[in-house]
Amino acid sequence: MQTKRFICQNQGVRLDHFLTAELNVSRNSVTELIKSALVSVNDITQIKAGLRLNADDSVCVEFPEPKKRETQEIDFDIPIIFEDDDILIINKPPHLTVHPAPSVKEPTLVDWLKAKNISLSTLSGEERNGIVHRIDKETSGALIVAKNNAAHTNLSKQLESRTLGRYYLALIDYPLKDDTIVDKPIGRNPKNRLKMAVVPNGRVAKSTFCSLLTNEDENIELIAAKLHTGRTHQIRVHLNALGRHILGDDLYGFKSQKDKIKRVMLHAYSLYLIHPKSGENMIFTAPLYDDFKEQLFKFFTEENINETLRADTISLRFNA
Repeated sequence: MQTKRFICQNQGVRLDHFLTAELNVSRNSVTELIKSALVSVNDITQIKAGLRLNADDSVCVEFPEPKKRETQEIDFDIPIIFEDDDILIINKPPHLTVHPAPSVKEPTLVDWLKAKNISLSTLSGEERNGIVHRIDKETSGALIVAKNNAAHTNLSKQLESRTLGRYYLALIDYPLKDDTIVDKPIGRNPKNRLKMAVVPNGRVAKSTFCSLLTNEDENIELIAAKLHTGRTHQIRVHLNALGRHILGDDLYGFKSQKDKIKRVMLHAYSLYLIHPKSGENMIFTAPLYDDFKEQLFKFFTEENINETLRADTISLRFNA
């Protein structure tokens, strides 16, 4: 059984609110852990979700062993961008879930990694072996996998310091007025548990958006996004706060028919990091998938696209 321990910093916060923020899961999930007598405060088991914590209280959570997942038949492959003894960089296809969960029935990226007998770190647990960070199911693009625990620890620290990050591309339904930074807290949408939202007591979230190409009718724009934090649906939520939506993202307000745009037009285009062993600064580019390119070519010329999508050009926009 896996155990995690946290120290409460604030006086009077509710136990379930504290763990929801620390574990980055839904409050329902936390409530189930508490009801199952898997949470203790100062080594005393607690079954009251509304318990008020004191500053410096020690909160311990025990996670039951996951049920063994049935062997998945893998009938797909994933492009590898780079691989050595420590890291693997892949170009995640759209519609592929990163790791198993009770609600996920189809094969995942982790299933593919295991089927390929790729060495994987174990710090994130059996169902998330090798996974340092994730991408939403419909989002495509660059993702890094840790092949050993030393690399995983190093990469996790880089995520915190933001020396590891990605530049995203997105097609949106209305141009930005200016390049902009959105610094607004994000939490679970109180009216729809499937969505996140800008909420007063949410977790700190900061995104930068740059305009790259606007079509002649000025109703579609290709933008780049950089995350300074890593919240669930962060790009989609912050764009929604600006009154913009990604093509295909009907969850957050884009009005479309599923038979026309079958997924969110969001792609992790380039990934930068410091190699965990050599210390070398590295950047990798994940080529666009055909469905994304199909939408691009509807609105922009190939010449403009090729010039705009140079990885160094995009990074310079954010570093200017």
